[in-house]
Order: sequence, then C-alpha cells, then structure tokens
Amino acid sequence: MSENEIRALISLIDDPDEQVFEQVRQRIISLGEDVVPDLESAWSAEDHDDFFRDRVEDILHTIHISGITSRLKEWAEAGGDDLLEGALIVSRYRYPELDEQKVRGRLAAIRQDIWLELNDHLTSFEKVRIFNHIFFQVHGFKGNKRNYHAPQNSFLNEVLDSRKGNPLSLSIIYQVIAEDLELPLRGVNLPNHFVLAYLDEESMGGSATGDERYNVLFYINPFSQGDILGKNEIDEFLRKLNIEPRASFYTPCSNISIIRRQLNNLAHSYAKQGDRDRAADMEVLREVLAPFDEPI
Repeated sequence: MSENEIRALISLIDDPDEQVFEQVRQRIISLGEDVVPDLESAWSAEDHDDFFRDRVEDILHTIHISGITSRLKEWAEAGGDDLLEGALIVSRYRYPELDEQKVRGRLAAIRQDIWLELNDHLTSFEKVRIFNHIFFQVHGFKGNKRNYHAPQNSFLNEVLDSRKGNPLSLSIIYQVIAEDLELPLRGVNLPNHFVLAYLDEESMGGSATGDERYNVLFYINPFSQGDILGKNEIDEFLRKLNIEPRASFYTPCSNISIIRRQLNNLAHSYAKQGDRDRAADMEVLREVLAPFDEPI
C-alpha cells in the first residue's frame, strides 16, 4: 500500500459510522508495525481532536500487543532455549524502544567480572561464592523488599538500572549470566517464591527422563543475596506454607515456564495498582505460552 493510500485510510479513523471505522481499523491493523510511524504522526498532528487520538491509541496498542504476541509465540515454538530473549520480549511490552544491546552489554560486563575470578580448580560452592560476591556486593543487586509488587521489579532493563528486583527477575539475570559462564544453574518454580538449582554437571544431558535427569547439588536464593539452601530448607519452606511437596518444587522448570510466571507476576502487579488494561494484556500474553508450558 502506498503512502497516500495509508494516509487516506488513517483519515477515516474518526468516521462517525462505527461499521466504517471497524473496517478501517481492521485494515490498518492488518498492515502491522510498518504503519506505526504514520499513526504516530497523525496522532501528533494539531488538526485532530481527542476522539481521533483515542481511536489511534487503541489501534497502536492493538498492533503493539499483536507484535509482542507473535514474537513470544515464535520464541516458544523454537523451544524457548534463550531465556534472555524471552525476558527481552516481555520488556518490549512496556519499553518498545528498548536498547537490547545496552542490556546485553551490561550483562556481559557483569559476566566478565565474574569470569575473571573463576577457574577450573574451584568447587561448586566456591564458584557460587565468587559469583555472589561480584553480583551482590560489587554490582549491588538486591531484593526489592520495600516495593515488592511494583511492575518495574519484573522488567530486566529496570532491574539492571536500579539493581533491585523480585525473586524471579533476579533469578533470570543470575541464570542468564551463569549459563554464559557454563555454570549448571536452572530455575525452580516454588509457590510464592523462585530459586535456582545448581546441578551435578554429569547429570545434565544424560539419557534419563523426567525428574531423574537432574541431580541437584544445592539451591540458591538470589532474593536473599545468594543464600545456599539444601532440600531440607525447601521442605521447611513448604511446611510453613502448608503446601504438600511435589517433584516440580525441587527440580528445574523450563524457560517457557519462567517467562510465563514473569507474565503472571506482572498481571498481579498491575492488578494491585488498579491498572486493569495492562493486567489483562499480561493475561493474554501468558496464555500464548500455555500450550508450550510443561504440565504442573
């Protein structure tokens, strides 16, 4: 479609006939993200009223959500192996102009600082102790206990800026860096919490299936400055919540499950703020991943 045709279509957005508008709306939405600059230009034009701008905002939002939905689905269909990519897609919901290279650069800088202190002669505990020192003491990451439910605690770019996050976002950053360092850490979905499992490297990639694939050496709690936990601590945590233990509370979950929980956290955060529209968006995105998520 030519520029003139696009402008002509946009000029019909404020048509008072709802049927005409709906046809125009669907046609514009079908053009996808390429039409966004034209819509933004029309929105800022001085000769349009609030009625026109409200309709443009609705169309822009629909196109934006459609783009995020498509990327999320493509990521999941490809297996969701790249946890960072999944988290960046979520960040783009709130920050469409996100500088992904800046995010990757910050993560690479932290990784480099940790890598310089590691060597093959260290035990698993020693490697985690060094990781924790660089991550929490040198770079200053910590759990945001004062403003726990704030949405910014779930967006990786925000957490990298503030150095404060919730259990899941801190675990995602920790896991992404650990994977780059070839440390065998994976996320574990606990009720009301999230931790990481440090795995016996020999148990990864073996022929066993299900929970037998993983031999967990210990757990790490990034929300509490990287405290190291044993199975007994997980047992005690579940007892305090009066929750019956199940295998999924002790073994790694998929990256898709991690990102789906991130969306669930955001839905809850926005709902607590009274932002029903954004909460509903998070529910929609979460359900996109439902067919790809592992059974609980």
